Amino acid sequence: MKLRLPQVLAITAAAAVMATSQAVPASAAGPLKSITNRVVGSAVAAQNLNEADFKSVLTREFGNITPENEMKWASVEPNRGQYNWGGADAIVNFAQQNRMTVRGHTLVWHSQYPNYLNNLSAADLRSATQQHINTEMGRYKGKIRAWDVVNEMFNEDGSRRQSIFQQKLGDGYVADAFRWARAADPSAKLYINDYNTEGINAKSTGLYNMVKALKQQGVPIDGIGIQTHLATKYAFPSSFRQNMERFAALGLDIAITEADVRVPLPADAAKLNTQASYYKQIWDACHAVSRCVEFTTWGYTDRHSWIPGTFPGEGAACLFDTNLRPKPAYQRINP
Repeated sequence: MKLRLPQVLAITAAAAVMATSQAVPASAAGPLKSITNRVVGSAVAAQNLNEADFKSVLTREFGNITPENEMKWASVEPNRGQYNWGGADAIVNFAQQNRMTVRGHTLVWHSQYPNYLNNLSAADLRSATQQHINTEMGRYKGKIRAWDVVNEMFNEDGSRRQSIFQQKLGDGYVADAFRWARAADPSAKLYINDYNTEGINAKSTGLYNMVKALKQQGVPIDGIGIQTHLATKYAFPSSFRQNMERFAALGLDIAITEADVRVPLPADAAKLNTQASYYKQIWDACHAVSRCVEFTTWGYTDRHSWIPGTFPGEGAACLFDTNLRPKPAYQRINP
């Protein structure tokens, strides 16, 4: 996804969510991670791990964390050969200390890469990409459950995005990235990740056709990450389960990697009820497909959601409100 920076909801929107969610009791069934055999996770920013209440709910409810920005290429190697592992190390260490797993995000992406890549020849870019994968995956070898190896490589019409990698390295860069990743950490599950691929459409079909061909070529791809950024102003994708089933039939795992459901602000009880139905449909579809192995949200609290800063007039997209109270969506999943 685009750059995720912590955003603050408008006061009126926050008040509406709080007022609605205060009436929603926490589940007596236990935390989310205890009611399913799927991996249940949330994206986090390392800086938010300093908040005691945030940490408490995170570790209680979730068994996996995904770094929001800390493992992206521009974050770990802003200048060639100059590394900054502070944020990524903090997340991995936190996960280990709290018996959580980590989803690595992300290795090859058209956004948030260091500027020096733009000046490299094709041969140098290929070498730099291989070195980046080897270095980052090598540092965390055995500590990352799954990696988003290639991220957001398709246009909406199902064609390949003309990223720096596509333009300079050609179609083969995807297969190369997965082969390098497998060699760097054979124990990690390797995914391709994208948005607007929830239902059967041109984009998800382009992804399906490419992954089918890669599998036939023996490329070591283990799964598909479906980001699942939804909005209640659009209908829920009716072919969501069918889409997951066709990827599963290729012998691939499926992960819901970045789920959130934004609503028009200010939020009210009716809007949050619709949101809850969307979250429940995501949850149920994943549990209806045996190879859907993960349900991860892009942040679990409206306190730190990226949505208001990217979609003006929309927000309140997470399972918990700004005060970390469970919202109707949480209760619908975990009654």
